[in-house]
Amino acid sequence: MAILAKKAKAPEGADNIFWTTMADLMLGLAIIFMTLFILAMTGFTQDTVQQKQEQIKASQELTEKLEQEDIQAEVDEMTGDIKISDLELFEVNSWNLSPKGKQYLDKLIPIYVNTIFSKPELVEGINNIIIQGHTDSQSFSGLKTKDEQFAKNMELSLKRANSVAEYMFKTNYNKAYSEQLRSRLIVEGKSFSEPILKSDGTEDFDKSRRVELKLTVKRWDISQAFGF
Repeated sequence: MAILAKKAKAPEGADNIFWTTMADLMLGLAIIFMTLFILAMTGFTQDTVQQKQEQIKASQELTEKLEQEDIQAEVDEMTGDIKISDLELFEVNSWNLSPKGKQYLDKLIPIYVNTIFSKPELVEGINNIIIQGHTDSQSFSGLKTKDEQFAKNMELSLKRANSVAEYMFKTNYNKAYSEQLRSRLIVEGKSFSEPILKSDGTEDFDKSRRVELKLTVKRWDISQAFGF
């Protein structure tokens, strides 16, 4: 055992270039890992910046085209998300599209779909296109609890979002994008969980009743960079 111990210990003053301590090995591995991590992060940053640039370009183009067609909609110029008032789309207290609502979607949807899917760099980074229905928090008559009110509004918001999704495919967008649209489209009902507030903090009932078209983009996963 004593002989083995002597062999495992580097002799003082030894000039052996192949002698590597465990500490040196761990330091080397740490440096390699940090280098790979920095390279991966650099690539991620570049991809993220490019993705955001494409989103902003698409948002600006959407805004310009909707204004040219005199279509009233609120567009987030950083994300391309669109808010549409329920007054533009539905019969009162209903999830059925009004004639005005159908005419509105006949103009808006082709602009939206054609603009988004005509940009391959943007489409590559999109996970989903979400159609969200939102209501205000005003009460339905005959319902006693907040939970009942929420559930009833959830049903209404989901049906409204689904009505928009169903009609979307009837509009005159470029049908070459249909498969990509189907693979990404999601319908959600949000009830009154995300109200729009006024400057004084109270709910703006008119603006809270809306449908939103939202893009969700892919998230970078560090495990992909290292092949884990």
